[in-house]
Order: sequence, then C-alpha cells, then structure tokens
Amino acid sequence: MAARRTTKKPNVSKEELLGYYKDMLLIRRFEEKAGQLYGMGLIGGFCHLYIGQEAVVVGLEAATEEGDKRITSYRDHGHMLACGMDPKGVMAELTGREGGYSKGKGGSMHMFSKEKHFYGGHGIVGAQVPLGAGLAFADKYNENGRVTFTYFGDGAANQGQVYETFNMAALWQLPVIFVIENNQYAMGTSQQRSTSSQEIYKRGEAFGIPGEAVDGMDVLAVKAASEKAVAHCRSGKGPYILEVKTYRYRGHSMSDPAKYRTREEVQKMRDERDPIEGVRQLLLTGKHATEEELKAVDKEIKDIVNESAEFSKQSPEPALEELWTDIYAEA
Repeated sequence: MAARRTTKKPNVSKEELLGYYKDMLLIRRFEEKAGQLYGMGLIGGFCHLYIGQEAVVVGLEAATEEGDKRITSYRDHGHMLACGMDPKGVMAELTGREGGYSKGKGGSMHMFSKEKHFYGGHGIVGAQVPLGAGLAFADKYNENGRVTFTYFGDGAANQGQVYETFNMAALWQLPVIFVIENNQYAMGTSQQRSTSSQEIYKRGEAFGIPGEAVDGMDVLAVKAASEKAVAHCRSGKGPYILEVKTYRYRGHSMSDPAKYRTREEVQKMRDERDPIEGVRQLLLTGKHATEEELKAVDKEIKDIVNESAEFSKQSPEPALEELWTDIYAEA
C-alpha cells in the first residue's frame, strides 16, 4: 500500500512516542470492547469500529492546538477518544445511557463535545464536509487562527457535495484540512471498482487546492503530513487535502461480514503493517520502554476501558421526558 511521500518523518521524544502508543492502544481496546458489547445486545443500531485505522486520527491530533475543530462521519469513536473525550461518556452513549455525551439519544453515530471542539459523528455520507467548511468559515470570520479537520472516507469522496465544498473553501481561502480516510473499501466496494482516479488527493487540483497522500499505518508519517497541512492553513493559504491511506480490519459496520476481501489479505495487513505494533517495535528497539513496561501500559488501558464499560452498564436509560429536549435552540 504505497503512498506518495513528500514530507520527512519528525523526530519525536520518548514521551511523545509513548503517548501515541497509549492513544492508539486506547482506541483499539475501546473498539474491541464496543464490539463485545454489541454482540451482547447492549449496543443497538449501527456500530462502525475504527480498528486498524488508529494511526490516522492520533497522528493528525498530534498537530492540533487548543481551539482547533474536528468533524467526521459515523466511524467516530476513535476521533472522540483522540481529542480527549472521556471514554466513560463515549461508551455510555454507545449503549444509549443517560451518562453519554448526547444523553443516550445519539448513539454510536451522533455525539458531540463543545468542550473538545468535536462536532460529530454524522450519519449521512459526505454531509459533514460542507459543515466542516462552515466551521472553518466561522474561524476565518473571527480571525482566531484556528483550523478545522474535516474527515471523510474514500466512498464519500465521490459525493457531489464534496466538490461544491472544495469550490467554496478555495474561493474563500478557508482554514480547513480535508482528510480522506481511505480504507480502500468504502461500504464494501474496493476503490479500484468505484473510483476512476486512484489518487484521490488530486481531486482538489481543479480548485487550486494542494494535497498529498500519506501512509496512514504510520503515525509519524501522518503527524508530519498533518503539521505541514496545519502550517499551510494557519498561514492563510486556504484549504489542504490529505489522503491518508489506511485499512480497517473489521467490516464496514458490525453487521458487515466483509466477504468482499479474503481473510488472508486482512491477516497480512495485521502481521506486516499494524500501526500499534509498529510503534511498539520503535519503543522496544530504541530502548524507550521494556516489554514489562508495555505490558503495564496495556493493563492500564484495559482497566480504563473496562471501567468505561461498567459505567455504561450502571448509567440509567434516558427518562421519557428527554424525547422532547434538545430539539430546538432556545432563543
């Protein structure tokens, strides 16, 4: 899975590398637990897991500053955890409980955090893209130097509203990074069968928007590309496109058996390109951590995830009166 490399990997400290490891491991263990709870019937509706794609959002978040915004599609649990949202609140929302970020009314695909500048989880394919440009428009209007990360997938990249948004973002020089999380299969159709131009990051050329492809299984490569894109946007040069080439290990959602690819293909990616194992090896070979220390980290993460699952089970379901709240904004 080759990606066009135009940016050198950054030098990072031991603490930074260990932090990326912990962040990715938290997402992996959280999503594994969410899959278990779904199988037990404690999570209803749709549930789209982020397993395999952890380096994308962790690498991008490494280049953010306080006040930067992010908006994404329905595969959103990893984004929430990466920007610092409480695992308890995220898991409670997945299980439809009162303690969740949307009071149990949004579920897996629809939760938000004003405090963390996370603007959702959106269930309509591609609909978050113009919303992300709107967030960036507000930042440009307010001249606050903030950047918006607008995530969408390779499937959504073929939606017409994406190109309408590219046009407006370029015209108004909006500080928005369009992040294409290319996991190669959209809902279940390979990119080769669905997309005529395989280099999706070049789709912005007609509008004068620069872009590049980056290896989404390498958190340091993603961080380097994110820093470059952020610098471009903060300097007032307008939007930037990052096509982050990644791979999801599970199906499109929990209801997808993923029969459109072989088990051997998935296993090969796990064995050779796993983003968490890659950082683990960097920590070990660089003598930044021992096997025992990393085992302790894994236990710490598992404890956090188990605690979030227990919190979600103990949190009550929303009261019936909640059906009528948060529908209209109060004047």
